[in-house]
Amino acid sequence: MVAAADAQNYAQKLGIIHDMVVQELGWDDDTDDALRAVVEEAIGGEMVDEDSDEVVDVVLLWWRDGDGDLVDALMDAIGPLSDDGFVWVLTPKTGQPGHVEPSEIAESAPTAGLTQTSAANLGAWSGSRLVQPKARAPKR
Repeated sequence: MVAAADAQNYAQKLGIIHDMVVQELGWDDDTDDALRAVVEEAIGGEMVDEDSDEVVDVVLLWWRDGDGDLVDALMDAIGPLSDDGFVWVLTPKTGQPGHVEPSEIAESAPTAGLTQTSAANLGAWSGSRLVQPKARAPKR
């Protein structure tokens, strides 16, 4: 169980605030329900799933070794993402079943058109924040 102070800290670490639209991908029995509850409390509602057609501010992608091709998953994740939105790839920590090497994320992100900006320690999970590069101003 995540302590309330830690839980609130997780929402802050993820940059998730009230009224954001958060899409959750890769949910399974092993996802951190306390972390999910903190996110939903922070946004003031439920996260949307992969079937949603809403434009989203944040994608939480639960990812484990053996889940498939991370580049493909990231390409799918950025489809509904707003221009200034971001993706958190959440992976089990080192030593946990399904652990993903950080190099896999670092190598997959640029191929999907994303840049890794930060990492977060989230209990039994680690988070990697990925953003879309800002579009350059048009030339005159």
